[in-house]
Amino acid sequence: MKKNAWSLGALIIGSAIIWGATILGCSLKLKGTDCYDLISTVLGAGAGIHLILIWGPAATLMNLKKR
Repeated sequence: MKKNAWSLGALIIGSAIIWGATILGCSLKLKGTDCYDLISTVLGAGAGIHLILIWGPAATLMNLKKR
């Protein structure tokens, strides 16, 4: 059980790192501009990476825990 708890914690930390990088990327893109189109790709990529790399494995871990 401790291994699953550690793995879930690592996923949460990974999620924070991904979104921190996404926000940093957006702030760099927005420097001196006011256009959303410049950052929409960065936000979309961050959301996609988050879903695939973080919550996909998290769902698997939660399903294994239920069994």
